[in-house]
Amino acid sequence: MNLIQEFKTFAMKGNVLDMAIGIIIGTAFGKIVTSLVTDIILPPIGLLIGGIDFSGLSIALKSGVVIKYGLFINTVIDFLIVAFVIFLLIKTINRIRKYEKEMPSVPASPSEEVILLTQIRDLLKK
Repeated sequence: MNLIQEFKTFAMKGNVLDMAIGIIIGTAFGKIVTSLVTDIILPPIGLLIGGIDFSGLSIALKSGVVIKYGLFINTVIDFLIVAFVIFLLIKTINRIRKYEKEMPSVPASPSEEVILLTQIRDLLKK
């Protein structure tokens, strides 16, 4: 098997495709969270603490060398929101799994065909 066919086999496995889809969705979700933090959450927080815009906070060490700690604060808030959402998601999934384990299994009701055949059988016995 040559290298290209091996790669094709590897790339077409479900795990790799699932991972790729997860990365794409994660990237899009990251953009949404960044917008949420930058455009919705930080402006009221900045207003409450005296109109400070975190993204503009920086320290200039010398010309061209700037420590942008405000952008770092934005990134930390982004991370905390994403981590909290993932925590809630995992907590919900675990609760659903626990509920499914504890839920008594309900026997499936017989189909209409089985009910009809049972009635015919009972009539034939008489």
